[in-house]
Parts: sequence; structure tokens; C-alpha cells
Amino acid sequence: MLVVSPGDETYRGYCLEQVAAAYDVVLLTGAEPSWEAPFIVDHAVVDLNDTAALLAGGRALAERHDLAGVVTWDEWRLVPTARLARALGLSSNSVEVMRACRNKATARTSFARHGVPSAASMKARTLLEAGLATMTLGCPAVIKPAACAGSIGVIRVDHPEELPAAFAFASAGASRSREDTGVLVEEYLDGSDVSVECVTHRGETTAVAVTRKHLGPAPYFDETAHTVDATDPLLAQVAPAAAAAVKALGIRDGVQHVELRLVDGRPRLIEVNARIGGDMIGHLVRLATGINLPKAAADLACGQAPDLTPTRRGAAGIRMFYPAASGTLTERHINQPFAAQTPWLRQVQWTREIGDPLLLPPEGDLFTARAGFYIVTGRDTAEVTERLDTAADEITVTTRADR
Repeated sequence: MLVVSPGDETYRGYCLEQVAAAYDVVLLTGAEPSWEAPFIVDHAVVDLNDTAALLAGGRALAERHDLAGVVTWDEWRLVPTARLARALGLSSNSVEVMRACRNKATARTSFARHGVPSAASMKARTLLEAGLATMTLGCPAVIKPAACAGSIGVIRVDHPEELPAAFAFASAGASRSREDTGVLVEEYLDGSDVSVECVTHRGETTAVAVTRKHLGPAPYFDETAHTVDATDPLLAQVAPAAAAAVKALGIRDGVQHVELRLVDGRPRLIEVNARIGGDMIGHLVRLATGINLPKAAADLACGQAPDLTPTRRGAAGIRMFYPAASGTLTERHINQPFAAQTPWLRQVQWTREIGDPLLLPPEGDLFTARAGFYIVTGRDTAEVTERLDTAADEITVTTRADR
């Protein structure tokens, strides 16, 4: 199995570990392997932003190994990986389909064409165009990059006078994309935020779990916590909309992280991410249901039907460590006796050291704001939520304002 861009150990290490438990793995990566070494049999280091170099590295590995499939869970590498699969004659969704998943404007057009409820959306190349769009769509509205990820550059506008700063914020986020630096103005969908974790095999989509999301303070859309419950009744309600969105984009195989909002109890599509969800969501799915999404993604890349049989009926949740205000991290601490005596506290992970800066939006984003995360398990969503709150009282994250 060829894995392209394994990501960081903290948030994506479980993906590589679970694929390596089932397959011999060769790696196409941007740096010499470190934590990845126990899980791979070979690798090539290339500039992952250079299409020609990525193709050359993949071909070199294909000459040394009999590759059965290629997979990535890196949002930014979806299109190059599809191109590489085509070049190597391996199973994959088309480059065009992956481009449609990456570009929110293209996806909105596909949703509309196939009758999938979504948000009204208009492109805006200039502040003037953004102003005209908000006049058409009304306020509140959402200003966002056309092709980004991680809620980078996404902001809500409640009043017209907020638009110049919001457009600048979204444009700065959009400038980080290598595919489309455009900005969208969209109808604000007022409702609860969820994602549907889907697995598609030969055009048939199975929704295996629903993730309930929690966001940080408006007007930004930073995701601060997630919960997954194997018996969540919401799954049956949102599964058809998620499957329709996957079909509208032409996805034939793979794992999808489908984001939507429930508006007046009805699902409205935000976007389809053609990879395993971030923020450890794939790990939460396994803790709650027993379903192994990284292995499923690898099986599908080899043209095989994955095993989606649930083996657990529980719940799991993750909450991120965010500071109350931007500044320098001066204290990070968990009550050690509590951690040692609490079996449902499954993981506590720090990602920042004392002395590191923590920057909240608008100056920062999720990559600069988070100090780490913790994961708990329980019987259902209510118990997991209670345990997330209980653990929060035993954890301290303190910053000092920088002058």
C-alpha cells in the first residue's frame, strides 16, 4: 500500500498504524521518516507541492514494489494522489472528482444540479463583488475561501460594515490554497453542526457514524470538540443527505467526511471532504463503533469491499485545549492522580510547550490556537459530554498576554 503524505504523528499517527497492521506500507513523504519508521517498509522523500516530483517519487516506489493501491488522508494531497493513481494504473476516483471535492464553488454547483439541499453561494473576486453578494443573499452571511480546510479564513458577517475586515480575513486564508485563491459569499445556515462519516464502495455509500461538533466563539468557525455515539438516532436522519452529496460529486470509492448543518431539523450540506475526518474523528469512530476507517480506506484503494460491521456500541469524545486569550503559554497541567485513576480518560495530548505562542483568530487559526486535546469514552453522548466537562475541571491552560 502506497501512503501519500502521512501527516503528523499526533493527529494522523493512528491512520498509518492501522493501515500498517493490514498492509505492507511504502511512504511518499516530504521529510525523512521518524515516527513513521516502524510502520513502513520503504519510502521516498519528495517535495509534495511539486506535482512532477510527487509523480516521480511514486513511480520509483512502484518500480521497487508491487503496489496494490494508493491512499492519502491529507486534504491538500487529494488531487495529486488521484493523478498519481492514474499514472500508476491504480484504483482511484478521477482527478476531476477530487477537484470538485476540493473546490466549494464547484461542489455547490453539483449539489444544486442534483437537488441536494445546500447553501446559496456566490463567488467574489473583489470587496465590491462581496458587497453585492451580501446584498443578494442578505445578512448574516458567511465569507470563506473557495478551496481551503480546517475552517481557515471562514467568518460570519452579521452587518454590512463588518464586510471589509471579513473579506480581508477570508482572502488571507484563500491565499494559502494552491488550487483556488477565490472567496465565496454564502448564505448562513443557522443550525447545529454535524459531520457524517461515510464509506463508499462502487458508488454505494454507507454512513457509519455521525459526529456532533462544537464551535468556538463567533464570528469564527473553529471546531473545539466532537462526539461520536454508535447509537445516535441522528445518523438515520442525516445519512440520506450525506449519501446524496457524495453521489452528486461523482465519488465511486473511498472514505468521506461530509459536513452539514441541521436547519429547522433538516440537513443542509456544507461540504464533502474526500478523506478521513481530522481532529481524531476516525479514532473516535473506532472507539465508539469498532469500525476501522483507515483500513477501510486502504481496502477501497485496493478495490476491495471493506468490513463495516460494528463491534462496539459506545460513545467517544474529544475536546481541544484552547486558551481564554491569545498569548504565551505559561502553564499546562492535568491533575495526575485524576488522570491515573480515570480509565475513561483515554488520552491527554499536549501539542505546545511552555513558552510557545498561542494565537486565536483573527490573528491565528486552529494550528496556532490549540495547545492539545483530550479524549474520553462512555456509554452514550450524555455520559461523554459529562465526562468531558469533568475532565476539563482537572486541566489547566494559562497564557500571558504579549505586549
